[in-house]
Amino acid sequence: MEALKALSPAILHRHPSRRRMVGPLPFRPPVRSWIRSERISLAEEGAHGADRAWARALGRGAIGVAAAAAAVISVFGSDSSALAESLTVAFPVSRAREVNAVQRTLVETWGLIRESFIDPTFNHQDWDLKLQQTMVEMFPLKSADAAYSKISGMLATLGDPFTRIISPKEYQNFRIGSDGNLQGVGLFINAEPSSGHLVVLSCVEGSPAARAGIREGDELIEIDGEPLAGVDGETAAQKLRGRAGTTVTVKLYCGSQHGTDSGVREVKLPREVIKLSPIFSTIISHKSGDGHEVKTGYVRLSAFSQTAATEMEKAVQEMEEQGVQSYILDLRNNPGGLVKAGLEVARIWLDGNETLVNTIDREGNMSPINMINGHALTHDPLVVLVNEGSASASEILAGALHDNGRAVLIGHKTFGKGKIQSVTELHDGSALFITVAKYVSPALHDIDQVGITPDVQCTPEMLTSPKSSASRDSSSASSLEADSCILVAEHELEIQESKGTAS
Repeated sequence: MEALKALSPAILHRHPSRRRMVGPLPFRPPVRSWIRSERISLAEEGAHGADRAWARALGRGAIGVAAAAAAVISVFGSDSSALAESLTVAFPVSRAREVNAVQRTLVETWGLIRESFIDPTFNHQDWDLKLQQTMVEMFPLKSADAAYSKISGMLATLGDPFTRIISPKEYQNFRIGSDGNLQGVGLFINAEPSSGHLVVLSCVEGSPAARAGIREGDELIEIDGEPLAGVDGETAAQKLRGRAGTTVTVKLYCGSQHGTDSGVREVKLPREVIKLSPIFSTIISHKSGDGHEVKTGYVRLSAFSQTAATEMEKAVQEMEEQGVQSYILDLRNNPGGLVKAGLEVARIWLDGNETLVNTIDREGNMSPINMINGHALTHDPLVVLVNEGSASASEILAGALHDNGRAVLIGHKTFGKGKIQSVTELHDGSALFITVAKYVSPALHDIDQVGITPDVQCTPEMLTSPKSSASRDSSSASSLEADSCILVAEHELEIQESKGTAS
């Protein structure tokens, strides 16, 4: 047991460092790390001697076991005080080089959690002791994957599924979704839960996959001659991506659901720079009771990427120029994204100095996020569609528009994710997601694990079309009319317009 103690990390000292301000949510807690190492010999010390040598090493600013080097990392951060705390952590360096690299990631992760995790009790555990235990478990490992699993295990003890670490490759995919651009063929695929078959969900309009006639429901069988049996969707997606100008050959099984002959076909696709737009918009026209044409602008927002607000603003401006009289904003199955993007979208629809959301930090302090002299692009009647797939930033936007009296909500109760995560890229290219705050709506309605109940319910039985057209990029105004929730939204807009006329 004494020998195990000698393997454990130790906090050497604490000293203040100047506070660094963070930007708009989601923010990246500033972290800087420095490493130095030195060798000391413990070969003749024995277990108790090792413990004494450990103590002596701490006095010199280094630690070690046998001939292993000791690493000292200073983790600097910021908190709500004027001066932030700096911790220096000393730990024994693993003989396995790849595990040693993950040791640094472990300390970096531990420091970020210690500084900014929303629960200051860390799920009622000693967080310093948790680092010690995890380092002891990691030290004898031989592979980076096994070492990373120890970090994930440490984070799991926090009891928050949204606080997690992802690999460098996964982080690159996350950034693709946030930045809105990738190099590939424009194909979205997913594995069917029952069979594991890789099925096409959709193609980006105008992409190589769309031009080749690949369609929703086609099954992907091979990529560049490699069978895909047992391959998950993310691995297959990685094979499809690549540098613009290169090609990839895919083999697909085309079912008869499109009215064409079923069979297997092979297609060679060029890779290109694909712009992923989170916005689909169109105008739904119909005749009113007195015979005049009514134009409703339909805007579907699929994710809160960096470009979401800019693209929505452009879509609304174009529809305003075409004489649209009301709007449907569809947030169904939008899982969220960048909180900042959600707040920017809200500003498109709201005036004045309205509160958009209230955040609650780890100390329980509530802070409103307000607009400053906002000017909405339009004051036309607005309905927002939501369902159980509307989460996070979708709920922030829906709550802002509803609680400020700007929109009527229609659909199903939302997911109920009322927590905000920061995203920090770590030194090895991996990324740490940390829940740093929770939020409540402008009217102080709790959302986390509760969700938002819409004003008008649209039950599943009312959705008569086999697949909601709101899930396809090729949606047309006519196919949208088959969506019963949109029919309910149009009826609600007529009521709002009639009230406006009466007033």
